[in-house]
Amino acid sequence: MEYWQDFEAVSAEAAFRESYPAPLPDGRALRLPLRDYGDVAVTGFIANQASFTVLRALCGWMAEAARPLGAEVVVGLPTLGHVFGGPVAEALGHRNWVAPGYSRKTWYDPAYSVPTASSTTPDARRIWLDPRLLPRLAGRRVLLVDDVISTGSSALAGLALLAAAGVRPVGLCVALAQGNRWREAWPKEVPVAAAFATPLFRRGPEGWDPAFSTVAQGLLLP
Repeated sequence: MEYWQDFEAVSAEAAFRESYPAPLPDGRALRLPLRDYGDVAVTGFIANQASFTVLRALCGWMAEAARPLGAEVVVGLPTLGHVFGGPVAEALGHRNWVAPGYSRKTWYDPAYSVPTASSTTPDARRIWLDPRLLPRLAGRRVLLVDDVISTGSSALAGLALLAAAGVRPVGLCVALAQGNRWREAWPKEVPVAAAFATPLFRRGPEGWDPAFSTVAQGLLLP
C-alpha cells in the first residue's frame, strides 16, 4: 500500500494490524501505517512523501486551527516542518516565514543553536537559526510549526531555540498530534493546534487496539 496519497471513507475496524484510517476534520480518513515500538504502536506520517492533494488539505486545516492564536510570523522546524511552514504562513496571510536548519552557515552564531532529537531520529544534532532573521521575530507573535508531535522532544527543542532568540511563541501548530505522550513535558501556557490527531495503540489479541480516545481536531490545550 502506498500511504498518504489519497483520502478515503472512514471505516469501522475493531482492531488494526498494519494501518489505521485516521479521521479528518471533513469526515474523510487518511490511512497511516502503524509503527511497532514493542509495547505500543503509533501512526506514521512522512510529510515529504505525501501527495499535493493531501498536503494542501492538511495545510488548510492547520491554518484554520492556528488562526485564533493571532500569529504574525511562522517558524517551521526542520526538516519535515519545512513542508508546512511556508504554506501555513501563506494561508495565514503572511509574506514570508522563518526556517531554522540543521546545517551551520559561516556567519551563524552558536548562541542561536540548540541540540535536538526525536522519536524517529534519536541521534542528537543541532538546530540553527540564522541571526540575520532575528528582526523578523523581535516583538512579534510567533507560531512554531512542525509536522508531527509525538514525544514532544523536537518541538521542545524548537521552544528552546526561540527562547535563545528571546521569543515565547503564541503556540505550536502541527499536522498530526500523535498520542498524548507529548503532554507530560509540554508547557501548559503554549497551546497546540493540529489538523488531526491519532491515539497510541496497545497490542491486543486481534491486532493493535487504541489505548485511549484521541483528542479532537483543532485547538488543543495541554
